[in-house]
Amino acid sequence: MGELRDRMDQDMVVRGLAESTRESYLAAVTGLAKFYRRSPDRLTQREVQAYLVHLAEERQLAWNTRSLVTNGLRFFYRTTLGRREMDFAIPRPKAPAPLPEILSQEEVARLLASPPNLKHRLLLMTAYAAGLRVSELVALRVTAIDSDRMTIRVEQGKGGQDRYTLLSPRLLAELRAYWRHQRPWPWLFPSQRAGRPVSISCAQRVWGRAKRDAGVTKRGGIHALRHAFATHLLEAGTDLHTIQRLLGHRHLGTTMVYFHLARKTLAENPSPLDLLPQIPG
Repeated sequence: MGELRDRMDQDMVVRGLAESTRESYLAAVTGLAKFYRRSPDRLTQREVQAYLVHLAEERQLAWNTRSLVTNGLRFFYRTTLGRREMDFAIPRPKAPAPLPEILSQEEVARLLASPPNLKHRLLLMTAYAAGLRVSELVALRVTAIDSDRMTIRVEQGKGGQDRYTLLSPRLLAELRAYWRHQRPWPWLFPSQRAGRPVSISCAQRVWGRAKRDAGVTKRGGIHALRHAFATHLLEAGTDLHTIQRLLGHRHLGTTMVYFHLARKTLAENPSPLDLLPQIPG
C-alpha cells in the first residue's frame, strides 16, 4: 500500500497529528491489509467491522489498543479515501483506568544503571529527571538544554503546547560527559540514520531491556518513569500546581492521581485497626 500509505501520512502531517499517532494509525491500516491480503481501499465496511471483532474476540486485544486501531481505520477511510459513509459500529466500552504501579527510588536507580550504552542510559535518565513523555523525549534537541536557567524546553508537547521543565544538576553533569564523548547534533539522542532522532519504538526497546536486566517486574512501559517523576516529587514536598506545570497537564485533576499514589500521603493516614483499644490476648 505504498501510494496509499504516503497519502495517509501526508493527510496526517497536514492535520498536525503527532509522529507517534501517525505511526500507530499507519500500523492499523497495514494490519488490516495483511489480515485480508488485499489492498485496504478494496474492503467493505462489513469486512472492516469483522476485522475489529476479530481483534476483540480472537486476539483479545486490550480496549485501548482496539480503540487506537479503530481511530486509525476511521481516519484512513473517512479522510484519506473520502468515504464519509464508512464508520464502524463496534461497541466501545469505557476503558478501565487502573492506577499505575509506581517505581520506587531504588528500582529507578537500578533501571538507570542498567544500560551499558551511554546514550541509552542518558535517554532513560532524562525521561525520569524531567518527567517527559516518550514523544517529547525523543524529540529533544541539544539546544533545549539551558544550563544558565537550569531548564529543559519541551517543544510541541501533547496538545501542541511548549513548556519548561527541570534540568537537574546531576543530569546536566551526565549530559556534559555524554556531549564530550559523542557530540550529538542537532538531536540530543540521534538515530543511527543520519539527521533523525531515535524513534519511539527504539526508546521503548531500551526501556524493555533495562527493565529485564534490572529485574524490575512492575507493569508499565517507559511512561512509568514519568509517573515516578511526579510521585517522587510529591513525596519530597513539591506542591501539585508545580508538578502540573512541569508535566504539562492542562487540568489539575489529571495531576491529582499522584496525590493518591504518593507513599507519604498514604502513610499519614492510620489504619482504623490502629485506632482501636488494645485487644485482649
